[in-house]
Amino acid sequence: MTEFTKTLCPYCGVGCGLEVSPPAQLNKATNRDSQGNPTWRVRGDKSHPSSQGMVCVKGATIAESLDKNRLHYPMVRDSLDQEFRQVSWEEAFELITNRIQTVRFNQGTEAICMYGSGQFQTEDYYIAQKLLKGCLGTNNFDANSRLCMSSAVSGYIQSFGADGPPCCYEDLELTDCAFLIGTNTAECHPILFNRLEKYHKKNRKMKMVVVDPRRTPTAEAADLHLAIRPGTDIDLLNGIAHLLMRWGYIDTMFIDDCTSNFSAYAEVIRHYPPEVAACQCGISIEDLETAARYWGQAQKVLSLWSMGVNQSSEGTAKVRTIINLHLMTGQIGKPGAGPFSLTGQPNAMGGREAGGLAHLLPGYRLVKNDQHRAEVEDFWGLKRGQISPTPGLTAWDMITSLETGDVGLLWIAATNPAVSMPDLERTKKALLRSPFTIYQDAYYPTETAAYAHVLLPAAQWGEKTGIMTNSERRVTLCQAFRQPPREAKADWEIFAEVGRRLGFADKFNFKNSAQVYAEFVQLTKNRPCDMSGISHEQLQKQGATQWPHPEKSAELKVLSAEYKEVTQNSKRLYTDLRFHTPDGRARFGAYYSKGLAEPPDPDYPFVLTTGRLYGHWHTQTRTGRIEKIRSMHPEPFIEIHPRDAAVLKISDNQVVEVRSRRGQAHFPAKVTKAIAPGTVFVPMHWGALWANDAEANALTHPESCPDSLQPELKACAVQLATVSVEVTSKNYQLQSSQW
Repeated sequence: MTEFTKTLCPYCGVGCGLEVSPPAQLNKATNRDSQGNPTWRVRGDKSHPSSQGMVCVKGATIAESLDKNRLHYPMVRDSLDQEFRQVSWEEAFELITNRIQTVRFNQGTEAICMYGSGQFQTEDYYIAQKLLKGCLGTNNFDANSRLCMSSAVSGYIQSFGADGPPCCYEDLELTDCAFLIGTNTAECHPILFNRLEKYHKKNRKMKMVVVDPRRTPTAEAADLHLAIRPGTDIDLLNGIAHLLMRWGYIDTMFIDDCTSNFSAYAEVIRHYPPEVAACQCGISIEDLETAARYWGQAQKVLSLWSMGVNQSSEGTAKVRTIINLHLMTGQIGKPGAGPFSLTGQPNAMGGREAGGLAHLLPGYRLVKNDQHRAEVEDFWGLKRGQISPTPGLTAWDMITSLETGDVGLLWIAATNPAVSMPDLERTKKALLRSPFTIYQDAYYPTETAAYAHVLLPAAQWGEKTGIMTNSERRVTLCQAFRQPPREAKADWEIFAEVGRRLGFADKFNFKNSAQVYAEFVQLTKNRPCDMSGISHEQLQKQGATQWPHPEKSAELKVLSAEYKEVTQNSKRLYTDLRFHTPDGRARFGAYYSKGLAEPPDPDYPFVLTTGRLYGHWHTQTRTGRIEKIRSMHPEPFIEIHPRDAAVLKISDNQVVEVRSRRGQAHFPAKVTKAIAPGTVFVPMHWGALWANDAEANALTHPESCPDSLQPELKACAVQLATVSVEVTSKNYQLQSSQW
C-alpha cells in the first residue's frame, strides 16, 4: 500500500484532517523516528475543510507513539498489592461478566459505573450507553467531558433549548470582532488560531479582544488584552453589557421578537457600571469601554471560549452571560457571528450526540424527560421504565461514592483520572477503595493502571474505523490504517461482547462499526443534531460533513443546487432565529457574579490557575512518549509575576513549594510579567509517572457549577515558599511493554 489513508487527529477538538502512509513506500527511504524505528508518515489533509492541510506538532508526531509502551494482552490481579498476570480474553470477559452479575445481585445496578473519554469514537460512546443506560438500567456513565465541556452543554441548553455550537470555522475569517475569553487558543487549538491570526493580520479593521489573567501567545496577538482577576468574568461581561445598553448598541427588534427574560437581565446589568465592573476585574475603565465599543460597533461578533470559562463553579452562568451579549446585540445566526464553544477533546462533541454524560441520552435527549426515555426504550426494544429517570453519578460523584462504598464496580476507559481529577490525593485514596476496577487503555504504564484489578488492551487511533465530531459539528470518518497490536480490541467491541455475555446478544449484533453508526444516527432523526443522512459510506464518498444533515439530504445529488442549499444551511444553527425552546425564543440568563469558590485569603494569598502547553496533551499518555515533544517541554514549572517573586525572594528556576488546603507540589519558578500579580500558573500535564511531586491537581478542589456539575479546575487558593532541594523530572526509561 502506498496511498495515504485519510483520518483525523486524535488530540484536541479542532478536528484536523490527516493523511497517513506506511513507513516504507516504493522508491522512498523508510520513514524512521530518532531511534531508528519505522514510523508511519503523517501530513495534513488539504481537502479537509476544518484544517485545510495545516497540522500542529502534536498531529505531525502522533504516529511516533503508536508502538511505544502498548498494552498488548488482558491482565488481571486479585488485589492491588499483587503483580498483574496475563490472561486470555475469554478469562477476562468471564471475570468481568461474573463480577457485574454479582454486583447487580448484591448491590443493584446503581453500584456499576463507567468513566469514559472524549478519545472514544462515537461508536464506542453509543455502545457504552446502550449497555449501561439501556440494558443494565443505570445512568452511571460519565466522561471526562464533565471536566471539560459540561458547562458549555448546560449553557447552550438553558439559553437555546439544545446543545450544539451554532458557529463554524469559516466565521473566523468573516468576523469584525473576535472576543476570546478563557481560552489560550494559540496553544490549545493552534490550527484554529492560525486561521484567525492570518485573517486578523490581513484585515486590520477586524478587532481581537483576549480576556485572560495570563499574557499568553493568544493575548500577544490581540488588539486588547484584558488581564482580569480570576473569577471576575461575569463582572466583565455584565460591565460590557451595561455600556452596550447605555450607548444604545442593542438590537431591540431581535430582543422583542426572538428572546425572553430580557427585563430580568437588564435589571442585573444595571448594577455593573464601568467604575464597579472595572474595579472588580482589576482593569482600567478605559479598557472596559474599549472592549464594549469594539463589540457594539462591530457588524459581526464572534466569541470563543474554552476551559477558562467552563471549568468554574459559575461555568454555566459564565457561558450564558457570554450568550447574553450576543442576544442583546442580535449577534447570532449569521456569518461571522455567534457564541462558539471550543471543544477540548477530539470527540467530546460526538460523545454529547451519543448521550455520553450521566444526564444525557442519544440524540441530545435528557434522562429526566419522560418522552425522551420512552423514545430510546422503544428504539432499543426495551420495556418501558427500563431506563432510569434519575441522572447517574458524575465523575466526581463516582469518587465520593467509592468513599462511601456505594460503588461495587468501576470501569475506566481511555482516560487517566489518577492525574486529571481534582483534589488528587483524595481521588487516589478513593480509587484504592474500589472493590473492582477495570481499566481499558492502549498504553501501559499509566498512573491509573496502579489502581486497576483488570487491564484491557484497547485499539487506538489508526487501529479502528469510526466517527468523530469536531467543534464546528463536522463529522469525519477516521479510517483504520493498521491492525491493532497483538490482542488489542476496539472499545465498542469490548463493550458489545460484555453485553452479549450478559444475555443481551440481540442488542449487540453488530459486525462492524459502520453498522453501529447506522443504528445510532437513527436516534438523531428529527433531533437538533440530526445526522440521519450521514453514514460511513456517505462520508467516504463526500468527505467530512456538518450536522444537521437529515436523511433526505443524503438522497440528493452531490452537485444539485438543493444539496448545496442543505449543506450551506448546516454551517450555522439558528439562521432562522428560531430556537429549540417551547416558544422558539432564546432565553436571557440573569446572573450576578459570585466569584471564585475558593478566593485567596491571608493564609493562601495567591490564585493558582492551570492549563495546557502547546506540545503536550492532557496527562502525556501519548505525548510523553514522543521525544520531540518532551524536548519542547522538558519539565513542569510555575509562572509568577516579578513583583510577587521579589517579595518572596524567588528567582528564576528556583524550586517553589506550592500548598493548597488539599495538597502540595514543587515546581521550578518561571518569573515572568506574562502572569498577573497575585496569580500563578502551572501546566496540568505532569502526573506521577513523568515528574516528582508536580501534579497540578494535587492542589485543585472539587467545588463545581451547580448546573453543569463541572469542577472549578481553573482556580484555587495557594501559598508559596522557596525550598532548597532541587526538583527534577523523573528520567523514566519506558521500555516496550511485554503486555
